[in-house]
Amino acid sequence: MTTKIRGSDVAQTLFGNLLDERRLHYRRTDTGERVATTLPELFVAMAQDQVRDFPALRPHQRHPWHAFLVQLAAIALHQSERAEPFATAVEWRAALLALTPDDPDGAAWCLVSPVNSPAFMQAAEPSRSINSWKNCLVAADELDMLVTSKNHDLKAARMSHSTPEEWVYALISLQTQEGFLGAGNYGTSRMNGGFASRCGVGVHPRGSWGARWCRDLVAVARTRDELVETFGFSSVNGFALVWLISWDGSDSLSFASLDPWYIEICRRVRLINTADKLNAFVTGSKAQRIAAKELNGITGDPWMPVDGAASKALTIGSRGFDYKLATELLLGKKFTKPTAQIWLPSDDTEGVYLLAQGVARGRGKTEGYHERCILVSRTVRKAFLTQSTDELAKLANDRIAAIAEVRKMLWAALTVLFGNGARDESGKDKDASDAVKDRASLFAQPFEAQCDAQFFPELIEEIEAEDREMVRHQWLLTLADHAESILQSAFTAGPRSGQLRYRAQSAALGRLRSMMHGNKLPALAHALKSNKQTISTSPEEETHDHA
Repeated sequence: MTTKIRGSDVAQTLFGNLLDERRLHYRRTDTGERVATTLPELFVAMAQDQVRDFPALRPHQRHPWHAFLVQLAAIALHQSERAEPFATAVEWRAALLALTPDDPDGAAWCLVSPVNSPAFMQAAEPSRSINSWKNCLVAADELDMLVTSKNHDLKAARMSHSTPEEWVYALISLQTQEGFLGAGNYGTSRMNGGFASRCGVGVHPRGSWGARWCRDLVAVARTRDELVETFGFSSVNGFALVWLISWDGSDSLSFASLDPWYIEICRRVRLINTADKLNAFVTGSKAQRIAAKELNGITGDPWMPVDGAASKALTIGSRGFDYKLATELLLGKKFTKPTAQIWLPSDDTEGVYLLAQGVARGRGKTEGYHERCILVSRTVRKAFLTQSTDELAKLANDRIAAIAEVRKMLWAALTVLFGNGARDESGKDKDASDAVKDRASLFAQPFEAQCDAQFFPELIEEIEAEDREMVRHQWLLTLADHAESILQSAFTAGPRSGQLRYRAQSAALGRLRSMMHGNKLPALAHALKSNKQTISTSPEEETHDHA
């Protein structure tokens, strides 16, 4: 089959068949060797945990790619009435091709096919022509979902010689995690609104990409019937690969017509092949592909935490998975744990961590890619299995409260420093101006950043300690040292003249130490007092006292 396509005088034939052509690449876990692979061959390597990484995969594409591989394999295995992954690429190819019975030539697995046929992650155009599609994209990163601000953050269209593999990742990233971007450019159903984000949170077992893939296959298989009952998905013959359905942009699919593990598309895109170079033509749509506006991103996504009280999927901001949000996801009860995060009895006892990934989106901008790994210790694992995390959550929340209180103390001391240590007639520090407050907030940021970076290793140390009180005592002293160190590092930005400089520095240090020894944070005051008594008692004095 061939057809004439805008932008080329040559009829478009099938190109880039992922079932038969080795267009994808991974590196082996044992040797680091770069291996070219088909999609069926990749599944075999994943089942054997031979995949260390994908060298062409960009960081923000990691979760969409993992989710795609899990969902696709789960769909193929279910349709084949099989519980375990296939052992050979031949079996995988047959199972994947069976998902596209109307395209036995493999068109639906090709990057380029006639426009009246589906192509990989691209719906067929019912009119059989894309001559009216105005936007032509020449690079894979130009198609991808990242939005940059005047090319300052990450330059657009850098990949002018994009490989077919890079187009694969860009298509999956766009179609499964893109949001709203102006009239006619709707986002995916698996996020809470057009300016939200599709996050991925789950347990990462010991091993590499394949180990996590195998683990999540088991996890999602356990919940299929529950998804059907909860969300009203079609239990049989639901649309699983949404790109197989032709789309003129005017209609939406209902949830009742979808498979529980559906792989969606949200944009009308067609790749063309001209002179051995791929370009993409895109156009808008009058409706969102999947009618899910009222669901607030609650779609049964195996990796998406859900805020139960607000009835909406998690959306991350510019702070990403900071220690506060990560603590809530790990130990709290605000979010319903997604399928991939629920602990399995078969999970390893060591070397397991919680992995959180996501792109923070705003109105017409991208606020950064965020990823956080949290090691799961033996005690935390036991708490997960017994669903008794309250004690650990209290330990974590007490630390969060302590950090917040010390940060307030540091901020107050910084306002004294930048206010030149000035006092009013009663001898109290003068109220800081807005400019001084803003400056203090800026200089206090490194303190919370330091706490964030070490929060979970230090928390795990306390959780696993035989003497938790002693570990907490030492941590509070470290917290105080951090705050004082940051205050002293700000001295260079304080007053420069001799008299003002010494007055401001002395007053700022005095304010910080006074607050730390006060009643705002009794545990810190007690730790500082105990430490001072320990230091002031020398071995000689101890001997004399007992003589």
